[in-house]
Amino acid sequence: MKNILYILLLTTQVFFAQTGFEKGNELYKAGKYEQAIDAYGSVLKLNQHSSELYFNLGNCYYKLNKVAPAIYSYEKALVLSPNDREVINNLKFAQKRTIDEVKVVPKVGFAKLLRDFTGIYHYNTWSWIAIGLSISFLLAFLGYYFSETTLAKRISFFIMFALIVFIVITVAAAFFEKSYDDNEKPAIVFAEIAEVRSEPQGGSSVVFVLHEGTKVFVEEEVDNWKKVQLTDGTEGWIENDALKEVK
Repeated sequence: MKNILYILLLTTQVFFAQTGFEKGNELYKAGKYEQAIDAYGSVLKLNQHSSELYFNLGNCYYKLNKVAPAIYSYEKALVLSPNDREVINNLKFAQKRTIDEVKVVPKVGFAKLLRDFTGIYHYNTWSWIAIGLSISFLLAFLGYYFSETTLAKRISFFIMFALIVFIVITVAAAFFEKSYDDNEKPAIVFAEIAEVRSEPQGGSSVVFVLHEGTKVFVEEEVDNWKKVQLTDGTEGWIENDALKEVK
C-alpha cells in the first residue's frame, strides 16, 4: 500500500512539474520573464531538477539583467550537464556583465597535468568508458579461451593486458574526478557589494571587495563566515548571506 501511495505521489509531482515547466516556457516566449521565473520556481519546490530547467531559469534572469541569479542558474545547469555547449556559451555572456575581472592563474606541475587529463570527461563518462573496456576485456578473454592457434591466443592475451591497463587508468580517473567534484565548492556572490575580510569577524581588515555575479570557491566555514578563494589564488572571509553555493 505504501509503495502504491509513493508511486502515485511521485507521478503527481512529475505531472505538476512538467506542467510548471511548460507554463514557464510559454511565459518566457511571451516575454513575461518574472512570471516564467515563478513557474520554474514552482517546479523546483517539487524537488524536480534538470539542466534544461536551470538553463531556462538563467535565461529569464539574464533577460531581466539579474546577473548573479543568471550565473548561478547556469552554473547549476552545468553541474547536471557539464558539457552542454549552449549553457557554457550563455554563461560566458552573463559573466561579461560582472564588474570584477578576476584572472585565472594556471596551476603547474604534476597536479595540473593530472587534472587536465581527468578533466577531459565527467566522472560519469569515465565510468561508462571503464564499463565499455570491461566488456571488451570479457570478449578478448573469450577469444583467448576459444582460440585454437597459438598466434590468436597471443594476440588475445596482448589485447587483454592492454585493456587491463586502460581499465585501471579510467577507473582511477573516475575516482579522481569524483573526488575533485565532491571537494570543489563553487559559489556565486549575490550581494551587490561584498567586503572580503582577513579574518572571520566584522572588525577585521578588508582585503578586497567583490560584486554580484563573481564566482568564488568555498574552502571552509566558521560561524557566519566562509573562507573563499578566487581563481587568481586570492583568499579571504566573506559573510554567508553574501553568496550562494552552487552545490
